[in-house]
Amino acid sequence: MNSYKQYERCMVMAGGGFRFGIYLGMYAALRDAGRAPDVLLASCGGAMAAAIIHNLPDDASRRAWLTSPEMHRFWCSLKSTPQARLLPNLLRAAHRKLSRARAAVVPDLFNDYLFEIPAELPFPPQTGTPEVDVAILGGQLLFGPQDVGRKRGHRKLYAETLFGNARSRALVEGMHSPVSDPHWGSQAVEQKIRTSGDVPITDAARISVADMFYFRCQAYGGQEYIGGVVDLFPVEVAQRLARQLVMERKEEFDQTFAIPAWRSVLGIDGNRRLRFANSQQVELRIDASDVSHVLARQQLQQKLDWRRNRIELAMPPDYATFVRYMDDQWDYGYSRATQACRQARHELVLDSPLRTVDGDTSQVNN
Repeated sequence: MNSYKQYERCMVMAGGGFRFGIYLGMYAALRDAGRAPDVLLASCGGAMAAAIIHNLPDDASRRAWLTSPEMHRFWCSLKSTPQARLLPNLLRAAHRKLSRARAAVVPDLFNDYLFEIPAELPFPPQTGTPEVDVAILGGQLLFGPQDVGRKRGHRKLYAETLFGNARSRALVEGMHSPVSDPHWGSQAVEQKIRTSGDVPITDAARISVADMFYFRCQAYGGQEYIGGVVDLFPVEVAQRLARQLVMERKEEFDQTFAIPAWRSVLGIDGNRRLRFANSQQVELRIDASDVSHVLARQQLQQKLDWRRNRIELAMPPDYATFVRYMDDQWDYGYSRATQACRQARHELVLDSPLRTVDGDTSQVNN
């Protein structure tokens, strides 16, 4: 029998990609507003932010690490693979877009990826006792290289996996993976969520960033894993973990590249799943739906080099520019979370009951 109580407040750090610095700013704003979460549920890029928060004792040191030379060297070390040829990848993307099949064949997550990521991510050593618990999502592969290209049929390809402490694991024990429901697609995900308490936070984060077609699936402990994209909007898991949720309102994914990739690898309608997550009742909703527009010039992104027939990453030209980009991410996250907290306080005042004081009616302001 599970003897663990739910956490009070869970902050979901879902996705984020190369803009994971926005979550560090959001978390700092929540702390300053007296709404600090006691557990973080992270996937993909958000797992990097969660690991940094876990390992460093305060927001100043986290922001310093985000803009550190170590982080800059990490970004500069990301290189495209021999498979990152422009025309073949565009043709494969076009084929995925035109095909309506949902995870019809076993995908090649071992060789079909664009960028090499270092074995170790740029995480600081842990300092002191962490102020917040962290749970990270990934997906264990239920197939090997010998299965690539075969028709899937009714076979399950992934097992959603939560990496966390005993409390978070106990709270999701026996839970069905939300994305295994046929409502979302072709059920390529095993029904039951698996849990693991043997993987360090930084290794779990490394697993979680293993995004399909960007990076190779990640090996750990004799198993292979796809990243947190297997359940990128884990609102149901967060509801199991905590009484109150803090989540973003995220922008929809593009219909040319992202959504067909989701469909072909996971069999899931990504935007349908996103709209569901955006519609759920939460304690605090942070509107980040304009992030790609506001940070359009301050992001690390793909660059199509037609002359060399290559897909590359457009890196900042120098360290000073990199620092500015990372500071912009932090400031964006801090600003959006602060706005959400102010809006929540305003709505609380408007919804407060009326009470009578000396025969007059006055609003209770908390």
